[in-house]
Amino acid sequence: MDRETQLQLLLDHHRRPRHRGPMPDADAHVPGGNPGCGDVITMHVKADKAGTRIERLAFEGEGCTLSQAAASILAERFNRTHPSFTDVMEFSYEEMLDLLGREIVDARPRCATLALGTIKAAVRAIDINRKLRAAGKTDEEIETLRQALRDQAAGTGLVFGDNAATAAGERHE
Repeated sequence: MDRETQLQLLLDHHRRPRHRGPMPDADAHVPGGNPGCGDVITMHVKADKAGTRIERLAFEGEGCTLSQAAASILAERFNRTHPSFTDVMEFSYEEMLDLLGREIVDARPRCATLALGTIKAAVRAIDINRKLRAAGKTDEEIETLRQALRDQAAGTGLVFGDNAATAAGERHE
């Protein structure tokens, strides 16, 4: 795609986002934020019956054109292809930048990759929850592990999980 076409695609997804809205029956509702920019996205992911593929994906959020368009583009792509969790985890941030148009988004990689990072966090949560429930773990024990994942993401510049909205809100105060 040429630069002009890439810009038009981003603007179209920002103006007319695909798969935007709540998904009450999702297996994971994971927020992600970019405190440096004030972007906040919540990815809603529904897994297939085996718990190994994305069946449906939706998002909600607010922020810059790039972060919201990227969420829409990924939601459209993953709802069309229904990738396995392995495929999602192997989809690199470099591939995401290429998908959006590296020449356009390279100056703001955190905005461009926020949705992907948040989807990866949701996939990890679903996979971990499935395995832990199969092993007889309680919801309280699972929440302790979720907190460990949130702590692991600290210091990356992006925030995933329950602290995302709080961290992004600090930027606006």
